[in-house]
Amino acid sequence: MLTHYTTVMLLCLMSLGALTVMVWENNRMPNSDKRLLYVTYALIAVATVVEWLGGWCDGRTDLPSWVLPTVKCVEYIVKPLAGGTLVAQMHQHDRWRNALVSMLAFNTVLQIVAAFNGWMVVVNEQGHYSHGVLYPAYLTACIAVVVLVTVEWFLYGKTFSRQNRLSLGAVMLFVMAGIAMQALLPMRPKAVCMAMAMGASLMFIRYTEFSSLEMEERLTSQREQIDTDALTGTLSRRAYTQALADLNAAGILPYDLVAFSVDINGLKQMNDTLGHEAGDELIVGAARCLNTSFGTTGRCYRTGGDEFVVLAKLPHAEVEKMLERLKREVEEWRGKLVPGITLSVGHALAADCEGASAEELVHEADLVMYDAKAAYYRNVGHDRRRRQQ
Repeated sequence: MLTHYTTVMLLCLMSLGALTVMVWENNRMPNSDKRLLYVTYALIAVATVVEWLGGWCDGRTDLPSWVLPTVKCVEYIVKPLAGGTLVAQMHQHDRWRNALVSMLAFNTVLQIVAAFNGWMVVVNEQGHYSHGVLYPAYLTACIAVVVLVTVEWFLYGKTFSRQNRLSLGAVMLFVMAGIAMQALLPMRPKAVCMAMAMGASLMFIRYTEFSSLEMEERLTSQREQIDTDALTGTLSRRAYTQALADLNAAGILPYDLVAFSVDINGLKQMNDTLGHEAGDELIVGAARCLNTSFGTTGRCYRTGGDEFVVLAKLPHAEVEKMLERLKREVEEWRGKLVPGITLSVGHALAADCEGASAEELVHEADLVMYDAKAAYYRNVGHDRRRRQQ
């Protein structure tokens, strides 16, 4: 039995060593999390070794009388601590975790006080040990730790999707099964440390999987922030550049692609007379009109201070209807600081620009928009060039 368990112990230690190397090689894991895992694996390794030593020392009359009680004291301290460190990996800070820490501290003090007076472990003349009068207190502490760990795992699992909670519960059930086997089966198989070692391996797999998911979500969020214009909520200049690159990479532009070039009329004058807050209101209002008009049909990009580009896929017959819808939205818009808004709009169809790149298509829309803008300023009797001199 001892030889068999020695093999089990060595395999547990080797698995913990392999886990340590895997953690060390993981460049995406924060050093604080790495240190926590190192401590967890070290405690499980110590628990495995002292449990083996307890079996090796049992029945040895050639050893000093203090050796076996010392080994069992360390075992009874480290085993609950090793289970408690699995909870620390969940990064939760609540009253249940505080209760778990208090229970582990109580058990540690209890074991140290009861180590050498026969309260926890009694060693007879043949060198065999039996449980002392305070051993039920240790069992109670262990049961309390198990309950608190279970509660913490349950609360932690609620932060994940149902599928992830099931995998987390499966790991917890596996560790609990190892504890139950050693406590309840007649042969008392040494299953606790092996279950904790394998549970730590499964937790690491879960950790790396969820870390990857969290990193992907973080990158997606950062990409969305970069691709979103902070003032208007439309897509940004960067997103616009990428959209043009994607269209060019696809080769020939889609036949139903339409580029709309939009510019706000009178923004500089509004900034000069009513202030930049009013100018920002105009920009936000223009973006809102564009988003409302095009909806999911087109993607709106803010390409400059008062300049927007919409790339949409529309049947040619729908283009004029879309422009009429935009005109109605603009006429109905009212701001708090600005009474109304006017836009100059130009558009170009890919079907009319055979062989053109995405940039050339937008340029054609720009030319139409510049003509519309020039006509607007002629109608209002305002010479933009003289103002800029």
